[in-house]
Amino acid sequence: MVPMKSERSQLKRAVRQLRRIRSFYAAATVLWAGSAALTSWQAAGSRQLTVCVALLAVFAALFVMASVALRRLGVTATAGRVQSRATTSTVPNAGGRAAA
Repeated sequence: MVPMKSERSQLKRAVRQLRRIRSFYAAATVLWAGSAALTSWQAAGSRQLTVCVALLAVFAALFVMASVALRRLGVTATAGRVQSRATTSTVPNAGGRAAA
């Protein structure tokens, strides 16, 4: 059964949002990993280190969940680009002969 047009547009929107938020979660994971490394070097065992590690774990889990959701939707990284290029050209064969 083919999804209706509105369902396809909702799916595309959801995929765009998931990709956008996944990149945000990846950036936050990198930021908190760096912060945790710096804090552990300066003040090992402190409350600040505990907070940094907790936030690192939260953003890493959110990143993994967003990645799993995208994988369940069956979306590849180049699906949107390949589909837009797969359309046929509207330029007719100017020479009148078969294309080589």
